[in-house]
Amino acid sequence: MATIDDRGVPADESAVPPPSTPSPCLPSFPSASSPPPPSPSAFSPSTLSPPPSSPSARDPEPAAKPAPGARTSSVAPRRLLLRLHFYAGVFVAPFLLVAALTGLAYTLTPQLDQLVYGHELTVDAGGNAPRPLSAQIAAARAAHPHGTVTGIRTGDGPRRTTAVVFTVPDLGDRQRTVYVDPYTARVRGTLTTWWGSTPLTTWLDDLHRTLRLGAFGRYYSEVAASWLWVVATGGLLLWLARVRRTRPTGRAGRARRVLLPDLRASGRRRTLGWHGATGVWLLVGLLFLSATGLTWSRHAGAHFRSALDATHGHAPTLDTALPTAHAVPITTSAPGAADASSGAPAASTGHHHSLSGATALPGADPADRVLAAARAAGLSGPVDIELPAQAGTAWTVTQTDRRWPMRLDAVAVDPHPTSTSTATVTSTATSAGIGIGSGSEGGSGSEGGAGSEGGAGARVTAHTRWADYPVAAKLTKLGVAAHMGLLFGLANQILLAALALGLICVLVWGLRMWWQRRPTRAQQPDRHRLLGPPPARGAWRGLPTPLLAAGILATVALGWALPVFGVTLAAFLLLDVTLGLTRRAHHHRR
Repeated sequence: MATIDDRGVPADESAVPPPSTPSPCLPSFPSASSPPPPSPSAFSPSTLSPPPSSPSARDPEPAAKPAPGARTSSVAPRRLLLRLHFYAGVFVAPFLLVAALTGLAYTLTPQLDQLVYGHELTVDAGGNAPRPLSAQIAAARAAHPHGTVTGIRTGDGPRRTTAVVFTVPDLGDRQRTVYVDPYTARVRGTLTTWWGSTPLTTWLDDLHRTLRLGAFGRYYSEVAASWLWVVATGGLLLWLARVRRTRPTGRAGRARRVLLPDLRASGRRRTLGWHGATGVWLLVGLLFLSATGLTWSRHAGAHFRSALDATHGHAPTLDTALPTAHAVPITTSAPGAADASSGAPAASTGHHHSLSGATALPGADPADRVLAAARAAGLSGPVDIELPAQAGTAWTVTQTDRRWPMRLDAVAVDPHPTSTSTATVTSTATSAGIGIGSGSEGGSGSEGGAGSEGGAGARVTAHTRWADYPVAAKLTKLGVAAHMGLLFGLANQILLAALALGLICVLVWGLRMWWQRRPTRAQQPDRHRLLGPPPARGAWRGLPTPLLAAGILATVALGWALPVFGVTLAAFLLLDVTLGLTRRAHHHRR
């Protein structure tokens, strides 16, 4: 059984470790002939091990023994943080590893979608002008007469198809999306989608969020997001403390010790160096992923949304109500369309929107008028067109460009205004920039459309602008888009992939150091451990009372704000106490 001294370090820590194999994630480097200097790491159980006084010990650099007061004020907090970091790394590492692997796969979804669904998603852009939106909708309905049209999504470039979204009762929360060539109005294919995502993207998204285990699987991702920032921040503090103990000379020497591993080290010290230095480089990105992941988690996300409610930090709501005289008819003239009174469920193409109460498409011409009015109101680029959810409400058109600079303006449009209201809006359209569309709207993809002649256009009744979003709402939208790899395109994908690969390596190095730290039969002939011993218990007893009280209050507050973190931390403490009592009882029996 390993002996723990009063510093929280196994008594055999100064023994020379057996030769070790190279790091699993990086190539091996030859060791120098002279004894290597220490290579500190923040992510290891022996980070705070004071160097032995013997010149032949593993850490040859001397360190002065702290005074009793300094020991109480600095050693005890580091020992407590070390034990928390160790147990968090051991028990949470599997969750983080799975999240990193599935997240890495998800970053590749744009390329995978193009590879698997290229025929449905893209066309060969010719010199022809795009066909009216009404013709594209008619082609989609002719190919698939069953179901209810609930939305149209224009392409985000000249080579992208138009997506006509149908709700089919048998598909549940999924939709049937028909992809139409905007230049020929020919159907390119049909996919079962989820909020606009292809089947492959939907599968990978579900794997990353829930491991495809349903609502119960969401706890896995929330555990990972709740502890990622704790492990990363604690690792940084331990790493900086170890660098400070080695007393490197000069500012450049300190920066080199913090940011770079010691390439002269070998065995476990090499693993320490790569683990700690890589963790520092990843720190900001990992904190960002943890924070943005928590915003849409189940329990911590609910508290975050409550905070937005209290501070009025939500995105502005688009008013879709129409005067009674302007109520959109709920009957349909489209051939084969589902009757709105049949009770068939309908879906909206907007992400995270409700699925209830959408009506069938009231003819094709209104779609052209609605799109033309939205273009006149300044909504350029790709848009989602959603049909009214019930009689007396307007159509909505929302920009969907989540690349920087983000465009998320939205308008509510009345496609059947009265002649009086139409004349009023027409007279103010020139000065206000918000009005009707009465002709073909130019642009790429399916942006064109022929409105009705004679002034029977559509009217914009409400407008929300991205510029008017509260700061909290903007930061939330930007953070989610960056987390999903959308905000900066390919560069965003590369950065996320690098973070995922780096986190995988750091986790593997951390677990490998735990295995390398185990005592060998040469050091303990009577007992052979499979893994290294944990840091010493009872470090909290050495904390000053004010610091201990502040730590308890902060932990309780974090446990309330992040419930999954609080529950798992309580489980760690209960396990630690149980193991301590069991070990003490076993020691008394001996």
